[in-house]
Amino acid sequence: MLDQIKGLHHVTSLARDAKENNDFFTHKLGLRRVKKTVNFDAPDVYHLYYADEFGTPGSVMTYFPFPDAARGRPGTGEVGVTAFSVPEGTLAFWEQRLVSEGVTGLKRSELFGEQRLTFEGPDGDGFALVETRDDSRAPWTNGGVGSDEAIRGFHSVSMRLQDGGATAELLKFMNYEEIDKAGPVRRFAVKGDSNGADVIDVESLPVLGHARQGAGSVHHVAFAVENRAKQLEVRKALMETGYQVTPVIDRDYFWAIYFRTPGGVLFEVATNEPGFDRDEDTKHLGEALKLPSQHEHLRPYLESHLQPIED
Repeated sequence: MLDQIKGLHHVTSLARDAKENNDFFTHKLGLRRVKKTVNFDAPDVYHLYYADEFGTPGSVMTYFPFPDAARGRPGTGEVGVTAFSVPEGTLAFWEQRLVSEGVTGLKRSELFGEQRLTFEGPDGDGFALVETRDDSRAPWTNGGVGSDEAIRGFHSVSMRLQDGGATAELLKFMNYEEIDKAGPVRRFAVKGDSNGADVIDVESLPVLGHARQGAGSVHHVAFAVENRAKQLEVRKALMETGYQVTPVIDRDYFWAIYFRTPGGVLFEVATNEPGFDRDEDTKHLGEALKLPSQHEHLRPYLESHLQPIED
């Protein structure tokens, strides 16, 4: 069992408009943009990171905004809902705030005894705010939401799969244990110490068609390990179990490995090191356009062609 994994690290999704995406997370949800960089494989596309003050693993939502990308089609084989943790008793505040901001798809519900507010992102993205007791993670409070209500980080991700059985076994191998079940949804949580973003829901929907990825779709979900040594241990164990795992890839702010799950969702295992302050002072995270070294020569072109977004 991979006890090196301590919860979620980040979730990466697709969008169609960088400015709209930035406004949604920094103004409507009150998160901090902690990095403004570009896609390693498509440098004419932003890679935007939103999180708490420091970009703490377990709080980081990231986006590739491909201009005018077609909207994705929801279905199985994907993460359907990304949920954030908020303090108990704050959903009324958030419902009022999101309605006033023109956010759509708002709906109150309860799952596993927790109150939640689901809503849509700009591209139909599936989100939820979940009231969580005793979440001690410090929120970012300079985004227009006070400390009593602000998002603490991720609560969970929910995967829609045609058959969740094999993915459930994978999660158990990855240091998760099944802690509850409600209808077609099975809940898993990290065993032992975690970073607070420790829940995965698996929903089996055998008659639902496969998703088509596009704007509003989750591209991959990343799990956190402390350092590169722990990551190599995880990679070796996964490969010995039969998974096709990429070599370690330097993503500037973390090192990453990727593999496809039995249910079709792309998983990443990312290191907590070196962090988002490796090339910017904490006070100024996300302000300047940061480029991977191999794309630095493109700076004049990119600075004139990437869509301007507010700081």
